[in-house]
Amino acid sequence: MFDFLKKKLKTIKVKDLDEEVEEEVQDERPKKPMSKLERKMAKRGKKTAQKKKVWVKVDKKELVDSDAEGGILDGKVLTEKKVDNILTELEVILLESDVAQPVVAHIQKRVRKELVGKRIKRSVDLDELIENALRNAISNALSQKQVNFDKFVKKSEKPVVIMFVGVNGTGKTTAIARIAYRLQKRGYTCVLAAGDTFRAGAIEQLEKHANNLNMKIIKNKAGSDPASVAYDAVEHAKARHKDVVLLDTAGRMQTNINLMDEMKKIRRIANPAMVIFVGDSLAGNDAIIQARKFHEAVKIDGVILTKIDSDAKGGAALSIAYSIKKPLLFVGTGQEYRDLEPFNPEWMVDRLF
Repeated sequence: MFDFLKKKLKTIKVKDLDEEVEEEVQDERPKKPMSKLERKMAKRGKKTAQKKKVWVKVDKKELVDSDAEGGILDGKVLTEKKVDNILTELEVILLESDVAQPVVAHIQKRVRKELVGKRIKRSVDLDELIENALRNAISNALSQKQVNFDKFVKKSEKPVVIMFVGVNGTGKTTAIARIAYRLQKRGYTCVLAAGDTFRAGAIEQLEKHANNLNMKIIKNKAGSDPASVAYDAVEHAKARHKDVVLLDTAGRMQTNINLMDEMKKIRRIANPAMVIFVGDSLAGNDAIIQARKFHEAVKIDGVILTKIDSDAKGGAALSIAYSIKKPLLFVGTGQEYRDLEPFNPEWMVDRLF
């Protein structure tokens, strides 16, 4: 997405911006009638040797002393009109990249605030100036209050129950296995709970991960009450002094009322310390809608974004983080258990650019 954006921005030249300098000229003293000599010189098209002093309007609050013939002493000023031209192109690119409209508006507002009225020299790299403003705006959109997952687990009362929600196909079960792998490497004992009893395949998939990681799995037959699976898993962890319970849940479409009622029941019985939404970065705006629906039902505490290595557009990370105002905890960056990276806004911005 942003390689394309940078190419588009390079079409905008500094000289184009120079044409849009706002100037408000005021003589310091009332004008005097021109002398005969001055009138003759004016007719001949010659300039007087004396330079007038003027005021150049930089913004509403500050006037900069300037030389009338030399322009602004330290360069030119970016006007709102010219910046808005840039932002119009930016809006189209962001929308095409699956960035939600509220996020686009936020980014535009931040970029406008940083650029309008900014004085630039001719030696300034305009591409770099605009890129830095865009970086700052995107970083701000991504920078919700961050949660250190490892510290959270360490400080929480054991067993720590973590509930995972999200629709089918987002990589939710694999994300659970990756979290289990991460916790295991840090010395924690885990129990996996196969709470997606709607699909027999989901139970088998989680069981396969449990065998690979040599972990206990609590399961029941397909079609059984998922809340009872959650209850059994928590009770097992308490009895066997396990550190963490990782609870899988059904992933039918977020518009399914029965599913959302089921989520509420599981949350009430399992009483999780954290609810994590697992979203597919390739799903675009659908991922935002999904996150909002699950958040309304069970109050999401954090997000794992999968398939980030395949997301050429990058819009989902921006949109989800900004839209539900919850921190991105991890991003999936590959196919292995170890391919789960703690989310860092600066890392994401660097990757986008």
